[in-house]
Amino acid sequence: MRKNVLVFLLVVVSLLLLAACAQQAATPQVIRETVVVTQVVEQEKVVTQVVEKEKVVTQVVEVTPVAGRCAPTSFDELGDNPIKIGVPIPLSAPGSVTGGRAMQTAVNIAVKEVNDAGGVLGKYPVDVVFYDTSGLPERGTAGMEYLITSECVAAVIGEYHSAAGLTEKEVANKYHVPVIFAETWNDQITASQYPEVFRIAPASSMVAQADAKYLNDVGVSFVAIVAENTDYGIPASEQTKERLAELGIDSEIYLAEQGAQEFGALIAKIEEDMRGKEGLKAVLVLITGETSYNFEQQAAEQGLMPREDVVGIANQVAYNADEFWQNVPDGNYYAFRRVGVVPALTKDNPVATKFVEAYKNELGRFPESYAFEAYDAFMLMIKAIEKANSLDPDAIIAALESFDSRENGVQLAQGVYYFPYGTKNPVPDNEPEWMWHQWPDPAVLFLQYWKEGQSAEEACVVWPKQYQTCGDVYWIQPGTEPPVTP
Repeated sequence: MRKNVLVFLLVVVSLLLLAACAQQAATPQVIRETVVVTQVVEQEKVVTQVVEKEKVVTQVVEVTPVAGRCAPTSFDELGDNPIKIGVPIPLSAPGSVTGGRAMQTAVNIAVKEVNDAGGVLGKYPVDVVFYDTSGLPERGTAGMEYLITSECVAAVIGEYHSAAGLTEKEVANKYHVPVIFAETWNDQITASQYPEVFRIAPASSMVAQADAKYLNDVGVSFVAIVAENTDYGIPASEQTKERLAELGIDSEIYLAEQGAQEFGALIAKIEEDMRGKEGLKAVLVLITGETSYNFEQQAAEQGLMPREDVVGIANQVAYNADEFWQNVPDGNYYAFRRVGVVPALTKDNPVATKFVEAYKNELGRFPESYAFEAYDAFMLMIKAIEKANSLDPDAIIAALESFDSRENGVQLAQGVYYFPYGTKNPVPDNEPEWMWHQWPDPAVLFLQYWKEGQSAEEACVVWPKQYQTCGDVYWIQPGTEPPVTP
């Protein structure tokens, strides 16, 4: 009898515990911070953190999920609340943490600048909510859903990785929220021609054309294209191969997983395929972020590149010189692409000068291209809201589309922003579909290190000719110096 009573009591206690758990699960919670959402758990629980220098502060608050877009559409609806702008970026692996942190710093500079001036139209303060996408498609979707339906952002700017951007644009279109993509290159970002989607980064096809022209001017006869197996790497490598073929240059694509650590077998395969190829050859790295450093150092250690007969072209994060030399100590004579301005192109631009000074004060270096893009994307969205004099998404989109030429564009850190094609001026048949809401003038340069441990500012701009800083040279052969030393 006593045994039966004990069993009965255990059953009752178990049922009470289950009921308590169910009650607790019914109330979704957010560990909030003012800036960074770092992890999504299931569908209704979001984990965030605030970092003030080295102190981590967390607070638990209850959140009521919202079924749809919840941002105010007018300043009257806004009341005393700040205008919220969402910024999805990679702040953890396998995304480019280097890129994400640079973009975060740049946006924070822009926010401070706007608020120090009194806010939008001089009276509406701006708040920003960063969301860590890790560069992953599923987190891109989750991030945009969260920003739009829980944080009630009026607009979105940012993203580094195309894989995440491709899913984010679908959510922006679903909720009709304007977004300016800062660093996503996949052609389909704008080729879908969604009214909400704008881009100031170059499309992959624009970069592929520049890569092919540079390699052609260098005099390369064969190119090994090493690309990540993602929505950026696959189309970018295919487009580059096509552009090279048009110029009579043979090439082969070698795919690698983003986040890979070991590339010995791939390097051996490239070396084997290069045997017997006559003339100057090149290896073009289309792996993004920190993973690119792994490949580039191992390629240098195994003697694949850079060498007299093989031009080594590193990923663009090589511009972050401190991290590059730390991770690729044998990387001297690597060339690398730079999308965006270099110091010589900012001297006569007061917007750029102010941003560069603020960025250097924060991180001690000249801004990377994606930092420039993040700053400009944020400022451009603010300019559109001010021109629209409204938080209504249609009004903001119309304002962005009104910047349709150099004459009435917006001068920011990288140049004058405008979008020649959109709802009022559709993309003509003789232009690619991705020119929709696409800024047509991003600078695409090639630089090269020629002295171990150099800063990016000391590297030579070797292409195109009009921007060369070290004399008329497209490639500095390993073991030599450029004709002109800056």
